[in-house]
Amino acid sequence: MATETTAVEHVSPVSLEEAGTCVDAHGGAIGMPQLCFDWFPNQMFWLAVTLVVIFLVLSRVALPRIAAILAERQGTITSDLAAAEDLKAKAVEAEEAYNKALADARAEAQTIVTKARAEIQADLDVAIEKADAEIAAKSAESEKAISEIRAGALESVKAVATDTAAEIVAALGGKADADAVQAAVASRVKG
Repeated sequence: MATETTAVEHVSPVSLEEAGTCVDAHGGAIGMPQLCFDWFPNQMFWLAVTLVVIFLVLSRVALPRIAAILAERQGTITSDLAAAEDLKAKAVEAEEAYNKALADARAEAQTIVTKARAEIQADLDVAIEKADAEIAAKSAESEKAISEIRAGALESVKAVATDTAAEIVAALGGKADADAVQAAVASRVKG
């Protein structure tokens, strides 16, 4: 194999005045190219192009989608707030209906209690009248029995008094006339 030699084209070094201060003798960049003031106009141009492209992409594609999502959310929030207001109004109506039903139930309960009291009072009055009638009947029977007992007791007292007076007169040595003893006991009993 034969050795081939390749000719290296020798690049002439660029002078610092021609290339600016950001290029070395071989054409390479020195330091950070972003900070090279010689390249600023080129960088500003591409920065402006990039910002215009980003603005166009955002304004034509991303922002309409975001605006649609925000509008949809706003619509959902608005409809939810309207539904909440409707539900609140229904809750207020339900509470009013509940309070009215409660007041009606209390009034009906009061009416039932009043009726029950009236019925109980009527039953109690009938029972009291019946008990008073029974007591009056038993009292009349008792009065009759007591007057019979008094009459019987008076007769018994007269009989005992007559017998005792006759015995006392006989014990004292006299003869007791039954008619005289009865007349004396009768006059003493009368008073």
